Amino acid sequence: MSERSTYIDHLWAVIPAGGSGTRLWPLSRAARPKFLLPLLGERSLIQQTFDRVARLTPPDQILIVCGPAHAAAIARQLPELPDDNIIIEPTPNGTAPALALANALIQQADPRAILASFASDHDISDIDAFKSSVRTAVAAAQLGDLVTIGLSPTRPETGYGYIERSDDIRVQVPSGTAYRATRFVEKPNAETAERYIETGRFLWNASMFIWRVDSFATELRRLQPMILAGTTDIAESWNTRERERVLAQVWSTLPNVTIDTAVMEQAERVAVVPSQMGWSDVGDWHGLGELLEKDDQGNAIHGDLVQIDTTNSVVWSSGHRKIATIGVSNVVIVDTPDALLVVDRTRGQDVRMVVDTLKGEPNPRLV
Repeated sequence: MSERSTYIDHLWAVIPAGGSGTRLWPLSRAARPKFLLPLLGERSLIQQTFDRVARLTPPDQILIVCGPAHAAAIARQLPELPDDNIIIEPTPNGTAPALALANALIQQADPRAILASFASDHDISDIDAFKSSVRTAVAAAQLGDLVTIGLSPTRPETGYGYIERSDDIRVQVPSGTAYRATRFVEKPNAETAERYIETGRFLWNASMFIWRVDSFATELRRLQPMILAGTTDIAESWNTRERERVLAQVWSTLPNVTIDTAVMEQAERVAVVPSQMGWSDVGDWHGLGELLEKDDQGNAIHGDLVQIDTTNSVVWSSGHRKIATIGVSNVVIVDTPDALLVVDRTRGQDVRMVVDTLKGEPNPRLV
């Protein structure tokens, strides 16, 4: 079967590429965020994301939304992507304006389009399950629903938002089932997360969204008319000499808000597709360590390490120096040419505190 025969008709993929991955400091920096890094194999996370969606739709129907600082690097990493498919937002402004602009541009090109949005810096190990989930979501989106893919939780995680599903089946197709979503909930405490798992009705929110472009525009008109009007104006000027002026003038007036808060939590018709696809947000060094190959002592190692009585640790060296460890357990050690991180593995989420502290210091390259 040829690759083109597996494409989904009228499917357009959008990959928002923002943020700096502060919990993966000092490897991830503002100038070279985690989506540009080859953390899991030879290709970067954004290249792997592109590879996944390119199995479902051709490169000329894949858009990336990013800031000006990263556009050139993205273009170098993805030579298959047409240059015009990199949408540069003047300043970070939340995922709602970014996806609304992509939606408007796609709707101009293909009024029958289905937009599917996937984060640039996540990992998925089961590609077949990913493709099946997208096909199921597209079937639900064809009915006019705004659809999200929810991940079946493997533990009571307090670091993720959740989606509660009902028993109301919106569509059932060979690739899977979509249910009406009851609500989105913010990151819970440990006790609440345990309750969520026990019900079997809560799914991790992995920021995977699929909708018909006209359905999304209708919800924007009802919920976020300012975002719809602004991004429509920008889209109408996109192929004219006025693009840069209109973009700069309008973009700064749009609210800085996520797509969850602005639309998905308030939309009238939301469906969710439960999925198990081996997903990870590669969120911190502990999580990355879970994805890397381990030695007999449970250590995830990248680089040149001499270890003695070292267990369940993550050691990442950029290759400039040999690292030696003796008698340590459950630690993270990350060595780069200009910074060294040593942290208890259970406190991987707190690495962002280091970045916040460094922002007040005179060397901006460190962040």
